Amino acid sequence: MSKEKEESMVLVQSIIEGIFEKKGEKVLKLDMRALENSVCEYFIICHASSKPQVDSIAESVELNVKKKVKERPIHKEGLENCFWVLYDYGNVVVHIFMEEYRNFYNLEELWADAEVEEIFDN
Repeated sequence: MSKEKEESMVLVQSIIEGIFEKKGEKVLKLDMRALENSVCEYFIICHASSKPQVDSIAESVELNVKKKVKERPIHKEGLENCFWVLYDYGNVVVHIFMEEYRNFYNLEELWADAEVEEIFDN
């Protein structure tokens, strides 16, 4: 495994741990690497049942990644309303939704050509 791929996987794992720490639901990893014009290597998508839970998941992800990978998001959006929070780590983009917004935007379907893997809490 290349050093770059290994670093991406450590980042992905840190994000997923942060999500599960705050009970994020239906966690998906979309592998975007084979797609033409992809904006990143991976999308991580999850949802929560309330705005405070979305905020809590976002904070957990950011703290866990900072602690384990020593990275901060390049860009973040949505923290002011917590309907859909996006963290951009360059090669990995995290989407944390309120459930109804996830159903409405349906990123999984929009990026249906990506390899999708559902991740379960151990």
